[in-house]
Amino acid sequence: MKELQYLNKYFIKYKYRFLLGLFITIIAQIFSLFTPELIGNSIKVIEDYVKSSTKDVDLLKVSLLKNIFYILITTIIAGFFTFLMRQTLIVMSRYVEFDLKNEIFNHYQNLSQSFYKRNRTGDLMNRISEDVGKVRMYVGPAVMYSLNTLMRFTIVVIYMYNISPKLTLYSLLPLPLLSYSIFKISSEIHKRSGAFQQNLSNLFSFTQEIFSGIRVIKAYAIETKKQKEFIDLTQQSKTKAMDLAKVNSLFGPLMILLIGLSNLVVVFVGGSMYINGDPEIASIGVIAQFILYINMLTWPVASLGWVSSLVQEAEASQKRINEFLKEEPEIKNTTTEHTKIDGTIAFENVSFTYEDTNIQALNNISFSIEKGKTLAILGKTGSGKSTILTLISRLYDTTSGHILMDNKSIKEVNLYDLRNQISVVPQDAFLFSDSIKNNIKFGNENATDEEVIEAAKKAVVHENIITFNEQYETVLGERGITLSGGQKQRVSIARALIKNAPILLLDDCLSAVDTETEETILNNLLAYCKDKTTIIVSHRVSSAKNADQIIILEEGKIIEQGTHNQLLDNNGYYKQLYLKQLSEKEID
Repeated sequence: MKELQYLNKYFIKYKYRFLLGLFITIIAQIFSLFTPELIGNSIKVIEDYVKSSTKDVDLLKVSLLKNIFYILITTIIAGFFTFLMRQTLIVMSRYVEFDLKNEIFNHYQNLSQSFYKRNRTGDLMNRISEDVGKVRMYVGPAVMYSLNTLMRFTIVVIYMYNISPKLTLYSLLPLPLLSYSIFKISSEIHKRSGAFQQNLSNLFSFTQEIFSGIRVIKAYAIETKKQKEFIDLTQQSKTKAMDLAKVNSLFGPLMILLIGLSNLVVVFVGGSMYINGDPEIASIGVIAQFILYINMLTWPVASLGWVSSLVQEAEASQKRINEFLKEEPEIKNTTTEHTKIDGTIAFENVSFTYEDTNIQALNNISFSIEKGKTLAILGKTGSGKSTILTLISRLYDTTSGHILMDNKSIKEVNLYDLRNQISVVPQDAFLFSDSIKNNIKFGNENATDEEVIEAAKKAVVHENIITFNEQYETVLGERGITLSGGQKQRVSIARALIKNAPILLLDDCLSAVDTETEETILNNLLAYCKDKTTIIVSHRVSSAKNADQIIILEEGKIIEQGTHNQLLDNNGYYKQLYLKQLSEKEID
């Protein structure tokens, strides 16, 4: 139960609802216990009638009808309060489920990039859905039936003891065996439930990757191979599910067996006491009353197994949830003071190594860019270009050295203000499964339709959009699969432009467009970026030539730095790249 202690804060939050549920449970159990007593009295009335020398049938009928009426009323009242109990406690569990899911989702969003590199999307989804569902079953049904069992057991045993201490003791003899059985089976359920949930995460991750990469699957015609892998995973899932089900299936029969033994004990011991004239069993109705009490314990006692199973499964699931909730984000906001950013950026002896691969992406680089200026970064694949942009957005922190934003350490700038004042067009354009308009408005949710169209025109994607049947209302497939690579990049550019932030970061975002479209977009950006600090990462000289400053990276180091003309005069990598791309353009 150690892992489930995390949920105590929710029980405290909803303490009044919980206490009300507890109170209602007690009332429901008290009213449910009138029935055995009334039935016992009815049998005693019949027994007295049989023994009586004067047979007053009318009096017998009146007494029996009165008892039947009381049984009906108390049963209805008990049923009503049982309904209220479910409404109170089960609804509470839904509130806890809602809060827990939101807490996990919010925590996921705050975790750093490295966390998502270490964990698979399917596993994250499983923990926030399946695992939270298992935990809800503990907070709701398990807690409700535990309270119900505790209240009923306590009240029934007190009633039984008041009638006959001796018969009560004998009828409860199977309980130690029951407790031991529950302990052993619960331990096994906990182990098997954890293994099943882990396998379910693997299955989620596999299917999520397959559906996301379905183009590649079809292109390489490996559907049969992936089907076989899926069958292997589902076979493992079935095996683990069956292992768990086998243990769970032991509870019901075991509980019924033990209750049956208790009934036999009541009949044998109670009958012997009645025959021997024991004053505690003055009537056969007492034996009938005891049998009803014992059978009233059948479901609570039988539910112990089910509840124990729910608790063990919830413990395993909460443990998996806690593993992620205990993860501390590496990138933390260090100030609550709001920060306005002008856009002056400086790197001072910055080095950065990716922790997961131990690859050094940047090695002691220094440069600066003033507000409203444009910096272009060129270099071969893996030279560290994109890493510079991720450091400016503080998706990672430097391994060594300092990044200054407006002459202030970037770590001292409010993290949310920093990211709110940066527009980013990533290398891999990500679009949501929503309309094109809403994808563009993601940069500014308050933008008007006219502003959306204007941003699309600047990104040279408007003409493409209006050819679609639904135009800007066209709903995209997952990750924007409806659009071509170039269209996705341009919609992503429009989304960044409409945000109108003081800093604009373009990460090789024109790689999928033709040179003519690229030229048009770059010309549109010249006017847009006049008062914005812009950093362009590219493989093309055409994207960099108009920049105020250009740096060339190689293996994480700056090997050239200057303007377009200065670098052409240097006879270095930049000039070679320029001449190569110029000749390729002439050939085209």
